Amino acid sequence: MAKLIGIATHQASKGPIQTHERIHVSVESGLENDYQGAKNPIKQVTLLSLKSWQAACEEAGKTLPWTERRANLLVDEMDFDASMIGMQVQVGQVLLEIVCETDPCSRMEALQPGLKQAMMPDWRGGARCKVLRAGDIQLGDQVHLLKRV
Repeated sequence: MAKLIGIATHQASKGPIQTHERIHVSVESGLENDYQGAKNPIKQVTLLSLKSWQAACEEAGKTLPWTERRANLLVDEMDFDASMIGMQVQVGQVLLEIVCETDPCSRMEALQPGLKQAMMPDWRGGARCKVLRAGDIQLGDQVHLLKRV
């Protein structure tokens, strides 16, 4: 069973990352006080797989904190791929819908040469989601991928 093991936000593009133990997620703007959710209501929340991040870092030859990816939620025991577009992910009481891949940006290359390329296969950059149901989440919440009906 997958668990939420990290929560992070940033209030401005390229702004400092703040980590949280718990946070409110709204349908209108994603994670509270997060630049990303307010900017794009269709792609409000980013999910990152711990295994995928570790694999990309290993391939690039440098271990980096997951927050350098600038994703919102870090999940263990779950990977993401194109077949999941349109699927719903429940994190605690919050319901998300996967809308697309989170493409690696040039910032990843600036962190470590080769990291952007290492994040390209297998959705290692994570998944972007829109919020379907608001609520509060906290570290340790279970994360469920819901089957399509």
